[in-house]
Amino acid sequence: METRIYALLDADLMERYGIDLNEACDFLKRHRIPVAQYRDKTGSDAEVLQALRRIRSRYGGTLIVNDHIECVSEAHGLHLGQEDLRRIDPDPARAVEALRKRVGAKILGLSTHDEGEIEAANALDLDYVGLGAYRPTRTKADARISGERLLEIARRSRHPVAIIGGVRWEDRFEPPIVYKVLGSALFERIVKDPARSRS
Repeated sequence: METRIYALLDADLMERYGIDLNEACDFLKRHRIPVAQYRDKTGSDAEVLQALRRIRSRYGGTLIVNDHIECVSEAHGLHLGQEDLRRIDPDPARAVEALRKRVGAKILGLSTHDEGEIEAANALDLDYVGLGAYRPTRTKADARISGERLLEIARRSRHPVAIIGGVRWEDRFEPPIVYKVLGSALFERIVKDPARSRS
């Protein structure tokens, strides 16, 4: 099975590359990228809601919002980190139960980094886990790099896995890794896209 692309539309990274949100969405649509996550670590809920509406007006794929629980109404799902989960409740099972009451049947994803977090996630009502970092990444300078060991850790997951961290466009993985999360690699493609120079 082909590893599907999961586009990480990180607001800070887009600004660094000089890429507009509309331009990014048009690229996703043109390349039939099935999933996109919008991440804005500094934006307000109002700003994130506005961005999500812009994305949905131009992109018909599955849209995930990072962190901003209040904005999930404008997305197909929510992705949280371990710290975000602990802020809801120190007990992961109770935290996910509370989240499910908020998001219902929408997609729920959680970041994981090691075997312990994968094992803990296996007991939770999640739709997928993010797992990384695979290689060094520009989006998180402090990320723990696990390299090929990450592929072994992924096999312990009962949930579909989205591998993240320095993942390249050409990378291929085996299940349960079903998504490769592209941030910098995506924007490097957009910058070099012939369609961009014509616009």
